[in-house]
Amino acid sequence: MPIPIVNSIASWFLKKRFHQIELFLKYPNEVQLELLNNLIKTAKNTEVGLQYDFASISNYQTFAERVPVTNYENMEPDIERSRLGENNIFWPSPIKWFAKSSGTTAAKSKFIPVSEESLEECHYAASKDLLCMYLNNNPDSQLFVGKGLRLGGSKELYKDNGTVYGDLSAILIANMPFWAEYSSTPSNEISLMADWETKMQAIVNASIQENVTSLAGVPSWMLVLLNQVLETTGEDHLFNIWPNLEVYFHGGVSFNPYIEQYNKILPNERFRYYEIYNASEGFFAIQDQNSVKELMLMLDYGIFYEFIPMDGYGSPSEKIIPLSEVELEKNYAIIITTNAGLWRYKIGDTIKFTSLSPYRIKVTGRTKHHINVFGEELIIENAEEALRKVTKATNSEIVDYTVAPIFMSGKEKGAHEWIIEFKTPPQSIDEFTVALDKALQEVNSDYEAKRFNNTTLNLLKLNCARKNLFYDWLKAQDKLGGQHKVPRLSNSRKFLEELMKLNR
Repeated sequence: MPIPIVNSIASWFLKKRFHQIELFLKYPNEVQLELLNNLIKTAKNTEVGLQYDFASISNYQTFAERVPVTNYENMEPDIERSRLGENNIFWPSPIKWFAKSSGTTAAKSKFIPVSEESLEECHYAASKDLLCMYLNNNPDSQLFVGKGLRLGGSKELYKDNGTVYGDLSAILIANMPFWAEYSSTPSNEISLMADWETKMQAIVNASIQENVTSLAGVPSWMLVLLNQVLETTGEDHLFNIWPNLEVYFHGGVSFNPYIEQYNKILPNERFRYYEIYNASEGFFAIQDQNSVKELMLMLDYGIFYEFIPMDGYGSPSEKIIPLSEVELEKNYAIIITTNAGLWRYKIGDTIKFTSLSPYRIKVTGRTKHHINVFGEELIIENAEEALRKVTKATNSEIVDYTVAPIFMSGKEKGAHEWIIEFKTPPQSIDEFTVALDKALQEVNSDYEAKRFNNTTLNLLKLNCARKNLFYDWLKAQDKLGGQHKVPRLSNSRKFLEELMKLNR
């Protein structure tokens, strides 16, 4: 199909869709409350609906008072029943698919229910919206001249008692329309290969033969793939292989630690980076502007949002608020109610609102991935902003890192211990350590207060990781690829000590 025709079709869809987007931009809170009422009405005769008498719930206040906040551990028994083929437990339509996710909080696998409604009205709808927003912002795009190189964590799907489980990307690939496979590389057969390392080379071999115009995947793993492409071809940047490459759609982990490395292999100021925010539980937000890295919260994907201010999270003063009560630049944990039967479910992510009209956000970390042993409240956003400043100043590049506390012992004060794998190390590790500690104080006043005159915390300790340490650790955990990632910050020393053992 000629490109102008494809763009015209996309433009028509975009204009049609924009009427709906304009509705939630103009009336965001009303759209959210109507969505909640529809979810409650739809599920009123499920086991959960009968348990909490959904039929008599007519407003948000009653819903919030009656339905408790939950997490995966609390839902697991019902999810297991659903996986064994029972229906109408937490959602009325049969749940055929379950997205297997180990997350980063534990080795134990999670099986997140994926309904027909969440596939169509959330995940696939978001993919269409992403393309339409990109084309609207870039009318001269030649995106459809070639193919999109996709890199998921896909493995084969496993059938069990009439239901199917696997990586979310595998579920999406298995259910996508034929035209979507036609416009993508690699083939479904390669995408669903079980062995990650074999699959990576197969993707390289298949994709270098194609006219790739876009990339999509998690930054850490995409970088591994693209470096393998360069190694295989002997080229020093990707435009020598794919001259029409114009955009990278990324999500899953923060892009900040990787952007300099991407700029080196994609040396073109016109190349675009578009961020998305999605998970097994749903698709939440999309970058809707070329140069502004904030994400627009999508309010009509069958997901109702609530938030817990992190300054009271887990305490007796903890409170839960709807979208209408959020404030700018305040850290919140997200709670979702979805069209796959997750009711007031903690997904474990934290965000900040950068705009309230429209609602735009940035992802700041994980509720369990921060360090607050000494009252320093260090979150991932702080760590990565500090690293960005210091790596730029020292001309160094980072592959991966993790941080843990050094606990107080007797008269010995506490500290933070880092282990960093450098792609390009700084000239002086000692100078890097001091600069990183100073940068952390600049972005986090609580850390600064604890570091003042070494009152509570000593200077951080930095360990250099051997090459491929983090890759080898993930491989040992059977977590290569996809959404799997190393926990960045932890109040426990478990991850750091496992890595230190491998680093010997």
